[in-house]
Amino acid sequence: MAERLDTRLEGPVLVQPKVFGDERGFFSETYRREEWAELGIPHEFVQDNHSRSRRGVVRGMHFQTRGGPRDEGQAKLVRCARGAILDVVIDIRRGSPTFGEWQAFELSDENMSQLLCPAGFAHGFCVLSEVADVVYRCDAYYDQQSEGAIAYDDPDLAIAWPEGLELVPSARDAQAPRLREVADELPFRYRTSLSGERCA
Repeated sequence: MAERLDTRLEGPVLVQPKVFGDERGFFSETYRREEWAELGIPHEFVQDNHSRSRRGVVRGMHFQTRGGPRDEGQAKLVRCARGAILDVVIDIRRGSPTFGEWQAFELSDENMSQLLCPAGFAHGFCVLSEVADVVYRCDAYYDQQSEGAIAYDDPDLAIAWPEGLELVPSARDAQAPRLREVADELPFRYRTSLSGERCA
């Protein structure tokens, strides 16, 4: 049985799958729809992606404004199938009590943890190992027209990337704007239900 682990930010979901291992290797169910739904991931995933990056590569901070079941953006279920990464999410929901705050998680082929980055959060990671394979499931198809990014090195956010690691971004990510430069244009809004319960 997989287990849901605590997160500081409301919205992201961290899952620890059950791993069965011996001297021959291991076996793990990396996704089981009914079980993951009980843990807070009821999403209907429609696209799988796989990236490979070398040590120090930083990808992010990305988000998509369209797609998903209510056309409110794209959610991603991320895991590191090879190596290790520092995975980071930023709350970019306008009106959220944690708007602009971030949280980081180490995902690796040893801990097998998975992170759901819901719509309304920017996502990125840097590679801690010599090489890393990152695979993620999306609940909306990639849409270049609604893709956005925030600077991974935005000084206002002050993300604590690993010290001593030379980060290598893409040309596009190196030119991404600060959060404060795009904050008023973001379509994501923090909502509460009629009962007062918070929801993304």
